[in-house]
Amino acid sequence: MRQWMKSIWFKIGIVILVISLYFLITPLQDIVRQAVMILSKVDVEAMKEYILSFGIWAPVISFLLMIFQSVAAPLPAFVITFANAGLFGWVKGAILSWSSAMAGAALCFYISRYYGREVVEKLTSKFALENIDAFFDKYGKYAILIARLLPFVSFDVVSYGAGLTSMSFWSFFWATGLGQLPATIIYSYVGGMLVGGTKKFVFGLLILFSLSTLIILFKKIWKDKNKIEV
Repeated sequence: MRQWMKSIWFKIGIVILVISLYFLITPLQDIVRQAVMILSKVDVEAMKEYILSFGIWAPVISFLLMIFQSVAAPLPAFVITFANAGLFGWVKGAILSWSSAMAGAALCFYISRYYGREVVEKLTSKFALENIDAFFDKYGKYAILIARLLPFVSFDVVSYGAGLTSMSFWSFFWATGLGQLPATIIYSYVGGMLVGGTKKFVFGLLILFSLSTLIILFKKIWKDKNKIEV
């Protein structure tokens, strides 16, 4: 079964299926185009209205949107996270955002693992991927945790990059889950309760928290390197 899934015909078949669904189902094209437009504009209120327009299917659409933005890097995920918090409350919104982001990260990892570097470069960019390669070379097993704590590093490109390494899926998955949980919780809290200048202030606190955590991680890395050299 695994050998068949790794075969070239299976890979081609998946690509053809996805492309066919997009071009044959007109409503799907409209949904994708509108989602890309809203995400590109970074308009939280528009995203809330868009998700809410699907009625009882709103949580499902939000989940699928997060997965879509993961694959279509580098569309911003925090727009969906803010929208989820505003629509479902910050606790439920955080759970929805975190679980859907994890699904998106897993999909990016497997796309990279199965289809290889050339396909990933088309989905992201050669420059972005080379930067992530250097990041993995420098920080090794800590790279995932560090990347998830840096607000300015694309989660999606990191997920793609991890799939190109020898890292096991479960090592990637647990590090991703732990790394992005603090940011998801704070983004959800901010998105559900704060606006304007206060929101920027809390963003500053988030960055400060991330940097503090990074300092601890760097100290750990430094100690591990010293142990190896000794």
